[in-house]
Amino acid sequence: MSELDRRKFVKKAFKVSAGSMVIPSMVSSRKEMSDGQVSVPIQDFDMVAEVARFRKIDAYCTARPDMNLVEKLGIDRMYVGQPMRWLEWNPEEFRAANDEILNLMRSFPNKIIGQISVNPHFRRESLDEIARCADQGMVGTRLYYQAKISDPLYFPIIEKLIELGMIIFVHGEAQMGVGGYRMKYDIGRPPTISVPEDFVEAARRYPEGMFQFAHIGGGGDWEYMCKAFRDTPNVYVDVGGSNNEEGMVEFAVECLGEDRVLFGTDNSYFQGVGKIIGADLTDQQKQKIFFDNYNALLKRGGYHVD
Repeated sequence: MSELDRRKFVKKAFKVSAGSMVIPSMVSSRKEMSDGQVSVPIQDFDMVAEVARFRKIDAYCTARPDMNLVEKLGIDRMYVGQPMRWLEWNPEEFRAANDEILNLMRSFPNKIIGQISVNPHFRRESLDEIARCADQGMVGTRLYYQAKISDPLYFPIIEKLIELGMIIFVHGEAQMGVGGYRMKYDIGRPPTISVPEDFVEAARRYPEGMFQFAHIGGGGDWEYMCKAFRDTPNVYVDVGGSNNEEGMVEFAVECLGEDRVLFGTDNSYFQGVGKIIGADLTDQQKQKIFFDNYNALLKRGGYHVD
């Protein structure tokens, strides 16, 4: 990638943060100089109109979304799951968590779609819960740290999700102390966290599966994540999270291709939208990330948005 252009950085940083201003015009069409002279015309830039040009599906939203911001930013549909505890998660607890999401779906029909939470240590109960939740309109999973995605404990669950044509969403990490380039630090994470290599192993075992690595915008080593998935075409990444580092979205597209990068907020709405609006990509690429890519995955199981 090219060296950082400071002027481009300032312009992009403005775009990324400008969404939170929600103002109709960023600059005037003509600027009066201090000596009374008038400079050359400057084109108006309407950030609200720019955001509204793109359809959006949020592929990673947690718990209760802020529906006022969802409407303001023009997000068509939210895929929402519960934030799970790291390890302990018994069937009674994950059923209750799924029931909360089902109630949220009823409050916002056709706007919020729930993702299913299970624990692979409870095989029969997890498979029964997937069937129960799928029958009520939930789509895909929200899986966490109970076991690595490459652990055989997950195989029956992965196979069930493939049968249903659903996306296999798993929270992964690669940062100081958790995989990646810098492994010597102990930051207190359990050893059952799925790192990129675990996703690659599972995805190669199940090439028909659709695996979503969540989330490269969450503060981890996004360069390492993207490089790890370069040759594994059935692993997709979302850019959810509050991390707005320069070049992150472009790097993901460069490594993985424009069809394997997904829009997500992880409830950081302005950052989630702004980092794509401000990316050095074509409008077609931005529309793919915002909407088309995730919708194409949903379409494989018949769950897509019209």
